[in-house]
Amino acid sequence: MNKNALEQKRRGWILAALMLTMALAAMDSTIVATAIPQIVGDLGGFSLFSWLFSIYLLIQTITIPIYGKLADIYGRKPILIYGVIVFLIGSAACGGAWNMISLIVFRGLQAVGAGAIMATVNTIAADIYTLEERAKIQGWLSSVWGVSALLGPTIGGALADYASWRWIFLINIPIGIGSIIMISHFLQENKPSKHPKIDWLGAFSLLVTGAFIMFGLMQGGQSWEWISYETLIFAGISVILVFATIKIESRAESPILPRWVWRKRVLVGANLATIGMGCMTMGPNMFIPIFAQSVIGVGAITAGFILASMSITWPISSSFSGKLYLRIGFRNTALCGIIIVLIAVLSFIFLPYPGSVGALVGIQLLMGAGFGLISTPLMVGVQSTVDWGKRGVVTGASMFSRYFGQSIGAAIFAAIFNSVLFDKLEEAPENLKNALPQANEVVEVLQSAQANDSVQTYLQHVFFDSTHSVYIGLLTVGLLTLIVLLFTPKHFNKIENF
Repeated sequence: MNKNALEQKRRGWILAALMLTMALAAMDSTIVATAIPQIVGDLGGFSLFSWLFSIYLLIQTITIPIYGKLADIYGRKPILIYGVIVFLIGSAACGGAWNMISLIVFRGLQAVGAGAIMATVNTIAADIYTLEERAKIQGWLSSVWGVSALLGPTIGGALADYASWRWIFLINIPIGIGSIIMISHFLQENKPSKHPKIDWLGAFSLLVTGAFIMFGLMQGGQSWEWISYETLIFAGISVILVFATIKIESRAESPILPRWVWRKRVLVGANLATIGMGCMTMGPNMFIPIFAQSVIGVGAITAGFILASMSITWPISSSFSGKLYLRIGFRNTALCGIIIVLIAVLSFIFLPYPGSVGALVGIQLLMGAGFGLISTPLMVGVQSTVDWGKRGVVTGASMFSRYFGQSIGAAIFAAIFNSVLFDKLEEAPENLKNALPQANEVVEVLQSAQANDSVQTYLQHVFFDSTHSVYIGLLTVGLLTLIVLLFTPKHFNKIENF
């Protein structure tokens, strides 16, 4: 076997290891969600269970930029292996949790490892594959999320029903060990001989600021009203923390998030557009399954597959984007993607009551195709603007932007949906008002089908209108993302001066 063939084989094994590692993080949320009833039944703490997801998203997101910087200092391989080990320790601890609080704490430990995984997998892919190959590779990595969306609920449900919910965490251990062995054996990299001083103060400041802002976004509209003194205090403290972090980072010798990341137009535009994309993904993720069940009347499994249909076209368009961005550029490819997403959003807005499974699947397929044309060109584009020693930073910033956007989207769209739902219930005809449930009982009443026909029909219309208002919000975010991309430089040239 010649040298070129051996190199291709080695890269193939590395890609397999990266996909296996990515599967740990990708399948985690979907597999846990399915087993929530069994977890709560065993451990109790129903009022706290949402924190199983919130703590994971919060810690994973705020640690990504830090790991991106550390990967530039110490190399990708040790950071990724460290991340997998921490993730596996967290998984084992979750499997042995004795109450809901301990499980939440151990989920946070899992997230510490997941941050390293998400920060380094895409960076390694950029290191070992050429610009022409990266879109195809991003397609393979994106497919992991699609497969996880389909397999996660199935595996989680099966383990919870026929074994124990604890196995949904313990099953990570053999997968993670396999990925560590493959990464250790096949991944070779030339680490920098000199290690700059780590900006620990900046890292701490970034963690505190990011955690505070994301916590506020998660709790706003739930623990307090968005229009309230609490929101004003939260906004004021956030501004102070952001200002303090900027001052600390501007004085650091080797900052975690260097100022050039936020001063170069091409990086600012790409990251803002990625925030917009992350925000938009939360609309269908949060409301399509429950819309399908409550308005159209399908079962939970069908609703899950409707949502997962977006994951079919996402990796396909991601792979195709390489041919497109080599012809028309990264920015223009992302513009094509956001236009497709906007068409999908408008298709839902003009969907006549009550909608249909076929229409929802078509809209989801269209949205997946659009997101694939946005995510990969923006990721590969920013990676192409810097050398190896700065690739971890820009990749980490891009991944942080996506997850931060998801946090914003979850807060905004939940607020829109709840506001319209409350208003519609208040505006109900007098002959129905006494028979209508409280806002937090609407879904339960719709799915039980125990209300009389007139109440059931009115509630379905309320849910239909509330979800459509969310998609009007999606349209607004999409148009803002389109404007951002129009002001982003057309060509993602190499950044020479930092």
